[in-house]
Amino acid sequence: MRTRTWVLLAALLGLVCIASLAVGPVSIPIGALWHALFGTGDAQAVAIVQAIRLPRVALGIVVGAGLSVSGVALQATLRNPLAEPYLLGVSGGAAVGAVLGTALGWMQPVAIALAAFGGAAGAVLLVLAVAHAAGVSGSSPALVMAGVVVGAFANAAILVVLAGAPAGAVRDALWWMMGSLSGATWGAAAWLTVFVIAGGVTLWAFAREIDVLSLGGDAAAALGVDVDRATRRVFLVSAVIAAATVSAAGLIGFVGLVVPAIVRALGARTGRHALIAAALGGAALVVGADVVARTVRSPAELPLGAVTALVGVPFFLARMRHLS
Repeated sequence: MRTRTWVLLAALLGLVCIASLAVGPVSIPIGALWHALFGTGDAQAVAIVQAIRLPRVALGIVVGAGLSVSGVALQATLRNPLAEPYLLGVSGGAAVGAVLGTALGWMQPVAIALAAFGGAAGAVLLVLAVAHAAGVSGSSPALVMAGVVVGAFANAAILVVLAGAPAGAVRDALWWMMGSLSGATWGAAAWLTVFVIAGGVTLWAFAREIDVLSLGGDAAAALGVDVDRATRRVFLVSAVIAAATVSAAGLIGFVGLVVPAIVRALGARTGRHALIAAALGGAALVVGADVVARTVRSPAELPLGAVTALVGVPFFLARMRHLS
């Protein structure tokens, strides 16, 4: 990628972060925003920026980065431009685990994250089993269809879990399933950062294998890569990252589909370049979508997952048409 492309991505992320901090039911001028960031100036502006909007921006950055790097790794490994955690059922499985953990009274973030990871891992195994039974190759768009089926099954499982829950709990769970950063805290952003950084560094270490896998299974095997083992590792790491994002912010789909395609169109050819560029682009997309979600019908707030779907669904259909 060219230097100006990196600068563009970084500048875009910076601009949407400033917009997220400044725009809302209470608008904060840029000058006052600068003072509020350092704890000076108007007390109300300081409270809004530091206690509400900064944690929200931080969580949005980490969620977007995590979903995007997972999408890059899955698309390259499966040689499928439609692969991403949401469409492969990973996010849905994570949601099942998180909702089940909540129903069992597991309120600690780490416990919810572990439950979400268990659900994500189960979804991955189920998608692969369905694909194997149908004789579907990893690069086939039919694998995405298997993921969609598993995702639908996950939604049904969630409804079963919530069938006997109180009305308030059902409403909160459904809102969470649609994705939101409204509950962002510094603690949630911090522990999610640990998961995403650990997963991102691991994928960075596997980047050369991912590049080889993108050439095809036969070519990768000829170059000395254990294809099955390498694919499982990428799936596992991607599932961990997706599960962590779901437990922190709910279901936010299509980020891992749209951003990898954009960064590769911008010139990210190697896995490592694509991972870094996707992290920047995904962070910008989620933070920007969150600005839209909380300002279009202010003071009411739209589900973040609905906003990203409005972008992702047309993109998905265009990609499907291109592949057909």
